[in-house]
Amino acid sequence: MSEQKSILITGCSSGIGYDAAHGLKRKGWRVFATCRKPEDCERLESEGLESFPLDLESQESIDAGVVEALKRTGGTLDAVFNNGAYGIPGLLEDLPVAALRANFETNFFAQHELTRQLIPVFRKQGHGRILMNSSVLGFAALAWRGSYNSTKFAMEGWADTLRLELAGTGIHVILIEPGPVTSLIRENSVPHYEKWIDPEKSPRRKEYKNRLEKRLYRPTIEKPDMFELPASAVTSVVIDALTLRNPRPRYRITTPTKVFAVLKRLLSTRMLDRILLKV
Repeated sequence: MSEQKSILITGCSSGIGYDAAHGLKRKGWRVFATCRKPEDCERLESEGLESFPLDLESQESIDAGVVEALKRTGGTLDAVFNNGAYGIPGLLEDLPVAALRANFETNFFAQHELTRQLIPVFRKQGHGRILMNSSVLGFAALAWRGSYNSTKFAMEGWADTLRLELAGTGIHVILIEPGPVTSLIRENSVPHYEKWIDPEKSPRRKEYKNRLEKRLYRPTIEKPDMFELPASAVTSVVIDALTLRNPRPRYRITTPTKVFAVLKRLLSTRMLDRILLKV
């Protein structure tokens, strides 16, 4: 029987998921690099990856993705990297409840469902790694990102609970907490912003135009964020989380993530708010 390790990754069309899929394949892993769109899967297949659709907004697609991965391995899987997610920029007071529900469906509920379906596989074989791609925004909230903040804060509490519940089973639950990393998340959030947020009806419409939209519609390549790291920085941490005998419960990536983790422990809420309002 092959000793090759296998992993299912969501959200592999670009950014962190894309780089992790290629990086793990180079390390000898059998990678199931899933995407929402079939055309992205075809592109990844042409690059030498195994890819098939897994749409986090569809229960049927999640079910089919699990079946496909297990069919290809004969019923085993060593790890899952729950990476797929998107943001809806905007003020919470302008965010419809339906928008928040939709964001939670992809960023949280779907990841719960995918993981829940894989835990019996991990339990049966006596080992497994569950990697959750959180964010610095999973423990330090920023204004204008309330929807994304909320989904990642929920993920952090969920992962902490699951880690306790699976203690001693050989199944590790690991939070990956990137800060600014080169990706298309800003560009990919534009359609969601345009669908759900109507800045003209907001009492803060001038701030939308002068603050949010100037950043939102700025091409990533024009001016990278300060302290931004390439997606490969996350991949190197993912490899450690998957291969170390005793992985950490959390891996914080980029300087801002590490700094805010320290500040949250040391500062009062009011003092931390003053700093976060300037970011």
